[in-house]
Amino acid sequence: MTANPLILDGNRVAADIKDQLAGRISRLAEKGITPCLATILVGDEPASATYVRMKGNACNRVGIRSVRIDLPRDTTTEKLIAVIQQLNEDPGVHGILLQHPVPHHIDERAAFDAISMEKDVDGVTTLGFAQNAFGFASFPSCTPAAIMAILEYYQLQISGKHAVVIGRSPILGKPVSAMLLNKDATVTTCHSKTTELEHFVRSADIVVAAVGKPKFVQGNWIKPGAVVLDAGYNPGNIGDVDFESCLPFASAITPVPAGVGPVTIAKLLKHTVDAAEKNLD
Repeated sequence: MTANPLILDGNRVAADIKDQLAGRISRLAEKGITPCLATILVGDEPASATYVRMKGNACNRVGIRSVRIDLPRDTTTEKLIAVIQQLNEDPGVHGILLQHPVPHHIDERAAFDAISMEKDVDGVTTLGFAQNAFGFASFPSCTPAAIMAILEYYQLQISGKHAVVIGRSPILGKPVSAMLLNKDATVTTCHSKTTELEHFVRSADIVVAAVGKPKFVQGNWIKPGAVVLDAGYNPGNIGDVDFESCLPFASAITPVPAGVGPVTIAKLLKHTVDAAEKNLD
């Protein structure tokens, strides 16, 4: 058991990131440039629609123009890629976000890879993944970038620590594993085929939960003093970590909501501003 664990406040970290954007957005405005994020939503899945709305509202609050493209559920891969290509060619659009997941009949990887590298502000392309693995991505995947931002903001040590990542998705588990490794952590990536998962988690100094199952990580899995980062978001505002049971063991832990989520959106905004500034080069 640990006394008085640190609650890692994502709203606080996100506010710090957004504060640093204000002056940059003003300087772009002086040059006649308004950063613009185009978001594509295929279908009408309620959770995805909510995420898109939240991202649009966040853009509007900081002075980023938000363009939303809604496509019917029966949109083909070819039609979706054609829409992405139009946005790639639009000089007024600086960032493109394809809301994940898309309907199953669409080749999601082909659609992601159709996004121009210069506009891949969500870090979803194959080339972007490779750059992230080598440690020089302009736009790393936003949720992994948010996790790293939280660790940095609270000055939590990564170098030399054993990090266990639960999840191996190409836009969360795999990239955050690479980012932790690049910061000199020893990383174990676990997944649905991992046997004796609890054994690996109990050895971790840093636990990243990105498995997509509500309250999956239990308190008796947590090594006393570990840092726990919950990247899950399930119906009912429930994370992948059983917060109450993990709280007594963790030295620091993110809540859900108000943990990784707000920082993910703040990183998306930052990347969009970064992309707009590249137009000045």
